[in-house]
Amino acid sequence: MNHLPLDLQEQAHQIGRDVLAVHADDVDQYSRFPKESMDALKQAGWLSAYVPRDFGGLGLNLPQIAEICDILGHYCGSTAMIFAMHQIQVACIVHHHRKRGFFVEYLRQLVREQRLIASATTEIGVGGDLRSSICAVETDGDRFRITKKAPVISYGEDADDLILTARRNPDAPKSDQVHVLLLDGQYQLEQIGTWDALGFRGTRSDGYIVTGEAPTEQILPTPFADILSQTMHPFAHITWSSLWAGIAADAVDKARRFVKKEAKRNLDMPPISAIRLGEVDTVLQTLRHNIGQCMEEYQRMIDEDDANAFTQFGFGIRINNLKISSSELIVDIVGKAMLICGISGYRNDSEFSLCRHIRDAYGAALMVNNDRIMLHNATLLLMHKDR
Repeated sequence: MNHLPLDLQEQAHQIGRDVLAVHADDVDQYSRFPKESMDALKQAGWLSAYVPRDFGGLGLNLPQIAEICDILGHYCGSTAMIFAMHQIQVACIVHHHRKRGFFVEYLRQLVREQRLIASATTEIGVGGDLRSSICAVETDGDRFRITKKAPVISYGEDADDLILTARRNPDAPKSDQVHVLLLDGQYQLEQIGTWDALGFRGTRSDGYIVTGEAPTEQILPTPFADILSQTMHPFAHITWSSLWAGIAADAVDKARRFVKKEAKRNLDMPPISAIRLGEVDTVLQTLRHNIGQCMEEYQRMIDEDDANAFTQFGFGIRINNLKISSSELIVDIVGKAMLICGISGYRNDSEFSLCRHIRDAYGAALMVNNDRIMLHNATLLLMHKDR
């Protein structure tokens, strides 16, 4: 598995220290888009990190993208989440554009202009089910129109472009979906909900009615069901888990520094919290091991370019389990770190504060609700045949 080159690792940490960490608390307090952080990532050319070198991008693979998510998570969970969400949309285009002229040129434009892509996959009326849509593409010649009521669109007003799901046509069933890309100027947003949430406040996931019109060449040629199973679903769960691991690792780092500070007060007797430090580090290692296992399997499937491999229920179950376990482990890890730091971790004004970490941690289970994933897994398990 390829790791992020050392120079890019150092660059990620430098951006994290100099920009993300400086503004993270303000972004969280005022629930605002982390403009300074995203500008820094754009300047570094990282919004096209997953775009192949043939198109001018950095040509990084999934493990390297996930490592960036992990590093950014150390400094600002909201920025890391926005970066991950954007890369998920980029991956959908990279994997499924089928060399269509528009999308080939769009990838080059993305590299040149470092365009930020938002996503509108959820819809009012479908109960959070990504596999069904109410809205539909209405085609008129070589153009289409669309209207979608989205309960949340993360960083919608701050994105350059928008990818959304819809039924293939007004007569199509809810599950016959397409993935369409709307460029800045081709769509309008009417705000219908605000984002004043417990955690990940900087994602600004307000609700909108989206109305748009664009050429039909901006509809991805691959059915959304395939895009979801082959790219969006695994890519999201791996990058999300990675940034959650970054948040958790920063919490453990704070706990470690707290224990070291306490230990200096009595060199003859290690603080009792040192035992808990060893315990929480073990849980963090488990989280990262789980991510690594799924990431290695998925990257191998990408490299082999075998679409049939994604039809096996086993992989879908494992990637679902990764999301569920990661979202539970981050709460466990940050909670244990807070117990180690005690009141210092509980305070907002402490160098060991873990308030933002714990609030972000509880959001993980709600991003594609764990109960919905568990129910889907139960269905897959009934159909899955042991080998």
